Amino acid sequence: MSITSAKSGATGISLALDNNFMEPIASTLVGASGVNTVIFDDIPQNYKHLQIRFLARTTRANQEDNIQLRFNSDSAANYAAHVLYGDGATAGSFSDGASISFNTRSVVAAASSTAGIFGSGVIEVLDYANISKNKTVRSLNGYEANGTGQVRLSSGLWMSTVAINSITIVSANAANFVQYSRFSLYGIKG
Repeated sequence: MSITSAKSGATGISLALDNNFMEPIASTLVGASGVNTVIFDDIPQNYKHLQIRFLARTTRANQEDNIQLRFNSDSAANYAAHVLYGDGATAGSFSDGASISFNTRSVVAAASSTAGIFGSGVIEVLDYANISKNKTVRSLNGYEANGTGQVRLSSGLWMSTVAINSITIVSANAANFVQYSRFSLYGIKG
């Protein structure tokens, strides 16, 4: 079976890699002792966008927790976010402005949630290597815990034109990510 490129009209099996292909860059699986920080360093600059896929749970003594990102170790108040959410009974929205990290508001299950429940999601960092504009992020994520849980759609801004070469991921509540949490970084050609 051959594949025809929508862009060039050429036909061949290798054209599946022609455009918008996603390549794995790095992945981490949390071990038995847990971790409080996941860092992707030395990110190659040859992709159009980055994507982080995660499955996570934290030790926070609550039903849920949130994931935060920092780019290039920037801890100044250069981040902002907007969030839409729903839990099956209610829906709402809120925003964070002038924050010291991008609170993706990527909701994950925490310690008091049903055992074995993890949150999952996809975070996209758009035009991360472009040095002519501020960086934007979007996230779709959530968790379901036997009738409770939440789904969220968020967008964010890092007010910097610097190319992103490292991403630090932490719990918004200084908790640890538990065993079997996984974070994977992909590069999207384009």
